[in-house]
Amino acid sequence: MGTTLTEQIRCHATTYLRFAVAAGFLTSVSDRFGLWGPPGTTNVAWGGFQQFAAYTAQLNPWAPAALIQPLAWFVTVAETVLGLTLVVGLGTRYAALASGVLMGLFALGLTVGTGVKSALNYSVFAASAGAFALAMARSYRWSLDALLTPRARRGEAIDESSLEAQSRSEQHAR
Repeated sequence: MGTTLTEQIRCHATTYLRFAVAAGFLTSVSDRFGLWGPPGTTNVAWGGFQQFAAYTAQLNPWAPAALIQPLAWFVTVAETVLGLTLVVGLGTRYAALASGVLMGLFALGLTVGTGVKSALNYSVFAASAGAFALAMARSYRWSLDALLTPRARRGEAIDESSLEAQSRSEQHAR
């Protein structure tokens, strides 16, 4: 039996969400290292790691100056790892959950450091919610998770006729 339109939409929406969250992380990280151009270039947020560290300080006014560089590096490593794991779809549920938490913390820092309007303008709350929704998906098509997980555990629908055929073949084998 074929998949329903709802199942197809769910599958494609999950894949789209996975790549969208990953792209957000990976483009942000690449901007910190100047891959989109130097500071001041159109559509470049930082253009260098020191500019990102200064932004990290702005979003975390509670943090002592000695913690800013380690915090900036921690976030950079976390976003890189989460972005890559989401692209390939490895440990997707956990990566999505961690992504939702990380973006939720970013939204909180953005709200404290620059005001709620900037967090809303950058859709950080929506991205965080999207990551949490991704974590709730039943399966992740076009992912390493899908290749490594048996069909029945992926939550894919198995039609009754294939179950009956399997049951008959098992009975016949006895």
